[in-house]
Amino acid sequence: MEEWAIALAASPWVYIITYLLCLIDGFFPPVPSESVVIALAALSFSAGSPNLWLVGIVAAAGAFSGDQIAYFIGKKLDLPNSRLARTPRGGRMIAAAGRALTRRGALYIFAARYVPIGRVAVNMTAGSTRYDHKRFVVLTCFSAITWSAYSIGLGLSAGAWFRNHPIIAMVVGVVLGVVVGLFAEWAISLFQQRRATRGAQAAQKPSTS
Repeated sequence: MEEWAIALAASPWVYIITYLLCLIDGFFPPVPSESVVIALAALSFSAGSPNLWLVGIVAAAGAFSGDQIAYFIGKKLDLPNSRLARTPRGGRMIAAAGRALTRRGALYIFAARYVPIGRVAVNMTAGSTRYDHKRFVVLTCFSAITWSAYSIGLGLSAGAWFRNHPIIAMVVGVVLGVVVGLFAEWAISLFQQRRATRGAQAAQKPSTS
């Protein structure tokens, strides 16, 4: 299996596949683009291929392209009444995204890039609410580059820990990425809850005075 993985990573097709996975993940979150980028980075460090710079470039380009597609899908769809909004998690994400985009769009678009379902909800909501597209392009370009660098950094860390064991390095890198992603989602949710609580408390103050 190790020889097969190394041979696959050395193929030029790996860059095309990485780009497509990162693109599709921008509007279809079940696609594990982040895990693929992390695994390839770990493999690059421990086995010497694929080319790390090319992986980073195609991952960022794919992520950016996927974000633009999500934005334009949002423009065409009635997002609050969409299929995604009818799921408990999707509905909460979309409602929170709409509120956050109004108050602090730049921060929210950047932070949501690290939460798979969250970034789709935010980017589609940005399109649905006609968030300024030029500003959206700049923000998603920056967030795609930093996301790619972050994913590669996780993969390199795993590759350094398990330099002589490429497959183990890939698995550890992917697991590490999932754990960090879950933590990011928890931290963002906690931040939203605390702000909502403070907002509710501030709204009640005039009525109690």
